[in-house]
Amino acid sequence: MHPTKNDLNEKTRTQMVDLLQKRLADAIDLMLQAKQAHWNVKGPHFMSLHELFDKVFETTEGHVDMLAERMMQLGGKAQGTVRTAAKQSMLAEYPLNITDGKDHVEALSSALASFGKGTRAAIDLATECKDAGTADLFTEISRENDQNLWFVESHRG
Repeated sequence: MHPTKNDLNEKTRTQMVDLLQKRLADAIDLMLQAKQAHWNVKGPHFMSLHELFDKVFETTEGHVDMLAERMMQLGGKAQGTVRTAAKQSMLAEYPLNITDGKDHVEALSSALASFGKGTRAAIDLATECKDAGTADLFTEISRENDQNLWFVESHRG
């Protein structure tokens, strides 16, 4: 932890940095899973799914940045390499052999749901630790992720 005049005690800041790191790894994984879907989708709904998956990527890219910056605000250090994210992510591996739009909708909606579950648990923990700023950050991410899940699931047919 680096020195900061942030008035949260060091124990809380350390707990929050650890929590943020876990969700950062998941967010990097989710972001790249969305890009995998974007690049490889085929089928009659190609264009709408291609654009939707890119929107999920862009939204999640914003979440990655917010999570990493919050870690720095609390005196931590973000570990955001692909290798670190791969080791730490709790998301299931994205299937690399799919191209059909329906298959990508299923795979990406599962990843979004898993990320959402972890984010809601993070809201609860940050609230318990009395870090309203971090809880608020996770709440914003949760709302945006739930919207992305809704958009993707709307293509389930």
